[in-house]
Amino acid sequence: MPRHIDARYRDPLDEIWLGTARSLGLKVVRSSEVFAATDGAGTLTLGSPESLDPDDSLGQMVFHELCHSLVQGPDSFETPDWGLDNLGDRDVAREHACLRVQATIARRHGLERVFAPTTDFREFYDRLGSDPLAGDDPSVELARVALEHAKGPPWQPHLDRALRATRALGEASAPFASPDSLWARLSPVPEPERP
Repeated sequence: MPRHIDARYRDPLDEIWLGTARSLGLKVVRSSEVFAATDGAGTLTLGSPESLDPDDSLGQMVFHELCHSLVQGPDSFETPDWGLDNLGDRDVAREHACLRVQATIARRHGLERVFAPTTDFREFYDRLGSDPLAGDDPSVELARVALEHAKGPPWQPHLDRALRATRALGEASAPFASPDSLWARLSPVPEPERP
């Protein structure tokens, strides 16, 4: 008699971020046709695993896309590709703002290297230094506004819960990780800022 299978294995990091996407009203699908795209109607399409770089993860990609939504604001969930032009240079400042937000939020959880972007803008991300909000170019103000968005709906409490769960998963995995694993690249969680 064949064994009845009523469950399947799923990667824990994927579960955290797929659940977070669902909590925000997004259905994640995978396709080798795109790196990342939203349809403005609740579907976030991300590249299939075989089409991505070895240092990409589903969690990192969902997080990056949510950082785009933070920069673009709550209405961006109803706009294809968050309202961004992915083909030209029109929205480079908004991409830079997204990376500043990504670095700022990830650093609060010691995840800035685990959740670093792997796009062509990685060099910009790596140059941000210890203060991703330093400088006076337009992306800094866009990032500051986005970080204010991050404090409220629809992102909270879902985004913070996912980042805390990711940190816990990383802390459990890091002692077992090989040196070339992203989990070996957890950073210490910074001390909370004093008022």
